[in-house]
Amino acid sequence: MGTVVVGYVPKPEGEAALQKAIDEAKLRRAKLVVVNSHRGGTDFDADASTKAEREMNGVRKTLEGSGVDYDVRQLVRGFEPAEDLLSIAEASNAELVVIGLRRRSPVGKLILGSNAQRVLLDAHCPVLAVKAD
Repeated sequence: MGTVVVGYVPKPEGEAALQKAIDEAKLRRAKLVVVNSHRGGTDFDADASTKAEREMNGVRKTLEGSGVDYDVRQLVRGFEPAEDLLSIAEASNAELVVIGLRRRSPVGKLILGSNAQRVLLDAHCPVLAVKAD
């Protein structure tokens, strides 16, 4: 069984990436690994942790109804989100990584977010970049 890895953030682009990753996992008959990464530090206090856990419980409910075999990884290790996503994709021998992108202005399109750019450039497998509707 193959693996699809998706980077999830609780924003429209994260929701779009999750839905597309579910579709891809079904199409490929693959396991889905959802990665939600936080840098940690002083900004990630008890309130932030509770909020993140609540958001990920919503993701688990979506996944339970999808019929896809899945694993949710919520990380607070001090790494950049791209590092966490890439390391899990490689360790899982992922056949596809799915990320969400924000809509950007014409000037903003010249420069992708640093995490998205790193994933696109450094992933060992194909990357599907999805925009929110």
